[in-house]
Amino acid sequence: MKDYYYDLHIHSCLSPCADDDMTPDSIAGMGELNGLNLMALTDHNSCKNCPAFFESAKRHGILAVAGMELTTAEDIHIVCLFPNLESALSFDNDLQAKRILIENRTDIFGNQIVMDSEDNIIGTDKYLLSNATMLSLEEVPSFVEKYGGICYPAHIDRESNGIIAVLGAFPESPKFDLAEVHFRVNLDKSSNLSGFHKDKLIISSDAHYLWDIKEKLDFISFDALSPDTDKAGEYLIKYLKG
Repeated sequence: MKDYYYDLHIHSCLSPCADDDMTPDSIAGMGELNGLNLMALTDHNSCKNCPAFFESAKRHGILAVAGMELTTAEDIHIVCLFPNLESALSFDNDLQAKRILIENRTDIFGNQIVMDSEDNIIGTDKYLLSNATMLSLEEVPSFVEKYGGICYPAHIDRESNGIIAVLGAFPESPKFDLAEVHFRVNLDKSSNLSGFHKDKLIISSDAHYLWDIKEKLDFISFDALSPDTDKAGEYLIKYLKG
């Protein structure tokens, strides 16, 4: 077994609200500097920078997980994590039919940049990624599970797009096995409000700037894996479901 220091909620320059310096290689490099060895890239409603992140992460000795921060029709943010890059990209492809296509205004919302692992720009997303999709909260878990993934409400301790703030309470349905907390000081309060034991609350940064990425604080433990593997997501999901 090995302890993996993690940050499972990070935005790249593909998310319009993230800094343009949040390139896949810079994110992996900052994770290495901070002592992390397990990181998930979770852009708004897209996995298109995950291939570049996987390559960059290997160079920096980081286990990479492909993810997404999905916005439900109710405007609730949900972290989605996948067992491998292929399943994440398949999910991303099928999600396109569920997006509400509003052309992005870069002067208002920011750039949406797709990069390769050398941080070269290879494309952009024309349509705004941070708006709500047509997927309801009830529909999201089964949609994610079709691709072998796991999902849970993001930053439940925050007013902006948090499930408790939007709905007024943590719902009984759909059933989630986990939830994410943004601020460590809110662990006890979030546990009381959500009904989850603190062991089932994931603390992640929701980083939009390089300096937001977590330091070596929280860890999970599973079998030792080489950074060259593409199985980190599979092992992480098995751990989170356990």
